[in-house]
Amino acid sequence: MSQYTSSISIPNILTLVRILLAPVFVILLIKDMFSAALLVFAAAGISDGLDGLIARYLNQRTALGSYLDPAADKLLLTSAFIAMAVLGIIPAWLMVIVVTRDVIIVLGLAILTLTEKKYEINPTLISKCTTTIQILMIFVTLYDPIQIKWALLHSALLWGTAAVTTLSGLHYIYIGMNFLQEPDHLDNHL
Repeated sequence: MSQYTSSISIPNILTLVRILLAPVFVILLIKDMFSAALLVFAAAGISDGLDGLIARYLNQRTALGSYLDPAADKLLLTSAFIAMAVLGIIPAWLMVIVVTRDVIIVLGLAILTLTEKKYEINPTLISKCTTTIQILMIFVTLYDPIQIKWALLHSALLWGTAAVTTLSGLHYIYIGMNFLQEPDHLDNHL
């Protein structure tokens, strides 16, 4: 019996809503509506937590959801960093680091697919830390876009996000290079 259920499920619907919230979020940023953008970002975060909870506890995991969920996360986070950099709210170099890491991950998956390596995606601890600090960076920046109230926290998150994101990208390169050199008969997990 498969570990997945039908593709039409509550978690997948919540994930699709999160995908649809990404352009709304960017539009609100463009219009300098930071409080509303923060609410949309929070709603997307809540839907992310809910879809995972429902998928696990109501046994509504789907193959589609295993791809859509991380794609929705990447779309929202990448959109946020690009929009905030373009608007001058965060430094462009931070956006470059965040987007470069995501491109490295996507290129790695493409290479694995092209080489027909069988793999299972399991986020690493550093990857989870990266997502958490990126979310905190966005939250604090939207809450205090001119960096008056939380200037010290903003500065720490800025450098922390850059460092953890860079380490995560290097970690994925290391894992990918080792994985590509392993014989195909091993049970491989990323």
